[in-house]
Amino acid sequence: MSELPLAGITVVSVEQAVAAPFATRQLADLGARVIKVERPGGGDFARRYDTAVLGESSYFVWLNRSKESLTLDLKSARGRGVLEQLLGGADVFVQNLAPGAAARLGLAPGELAARFPSLVPCSITGFGSTGPWADRKAYDLLVQCQTGLVSLTGTPEAGARVGVSVADIAAGMYAYTGILTALYTRATTGAVRPVEVSPFEALAEWMNQPAYYTRYSGAQPPRLGTQHATIAPYGAFAAADGKQVLFSVQNEREWAALCEQALQRPELVDDPRFATSSARVAHREEVNEVVAAWCGGHSSAELARLLDAANIANVGVNDVQEFLDHPVLEGRDRWREVGTPGGPVPALLPPADLGGVTPRMDPVPAVGEHTERILADLGRTPAEIEALRADGVI
Repeated sequence: MSELPLAGITVVSVEQAVAAPFATRQLADLGARVIKVERPGGGDFARRYDTAVLGESSYFVWLNRSKESLTLDLKSARGRGVLEQLLGGADVFVQNLAPGAAARLGLAPGELAARFPSLVPCSITGFGSTGPWADRKAYDLLVQCQTGLVSLTGTPEAGARVGVSVADIAAGMYAYTGILTALYTRATTGAVRPVEVSPFEALAEWMNQPAYYTRYSGAQPPRLGTQHATIAPYGAFAAADGKQVLFSVQNEREWAALCEQALQRPELVDDPRFATSSARVAHREEVNEVVAAWCGGHSSAELARLLDAANIANVGVNDVQEFLDHPVLEGRDRWREVGTPGGPVPALLPPADLGGVTPRMDPVPAVGEHTERILADLGRTPAEIEALRADGVI
């Protein structure tokens, strides 16, 4: 196996919850050494979100493989001294502390630049470090609400939270790519650029299409469950066996194929109510009535066969267990085994495959598992380490 792309890069992260851990886990996947600084005692509060994975939190297991856990009380002078020593040998510092906390600890980007000029600092801040909401917390669902995403998700009767932590995931992705860009810039120009990502602004970027639609049409896209707001037919329909089958007609050629080959209703191709995408959206209820009646007369397997024959994209609507058993994940050998404090569990390979590179898939650490080794590497003696532990610093 060739050396991992980020081998030799050291990341120190004062992180919790989802956004920052997702960013740093991806750096760890590519070979970076990630030292995760946790509170003495309980550690990252995401460890206690649930106990579903052999006694460990499903969030924590997902986000924290291949990291080293160091417990450290950053409110103590000795704890901050250890952190300073770590930062002196680090390439990247990531934090998603509560508003104002980094500045109070002397960890704001400007202060770090003065002490560690080659260090790339990355701050994940709820609504940005400046502006009228700089002092507000921004948990995932709060951001989904503030960006308007909840108003687009759900049924006509009620909005709904997206079922995964999409704002935090977006922020983690932009933090990850921002850090990679900053490391590249440092390597090629010598300039060190601080990175800041806001979950609100990350999800705001993802909201651009409905934002444009709303600004220029005068009305936001409707909430339609699995139906698409601006394309029809595009959604899930019940087969005769009760299984939901989702399919999409993207253009007039596909509409003609659906009508002629699958529905056996060629007269609908040029029906002025359905002849164009805009017409079909305007007559969505009539389109859906025709399609639903057809779907209800066939099993889900028959629907898949007929739609495939017409070259119409279609899938069954899976539950999570069906996703876990998906033939693509099995057929492409995407599962690996990762250790956790409770025992080994399956984990998916990172989605970006780099030719000749096997991602690191090392264990998820227990709270403070690497504390003594890290401190010893920093030159602390066993007696000094025991004193730090006795005083609650680690």
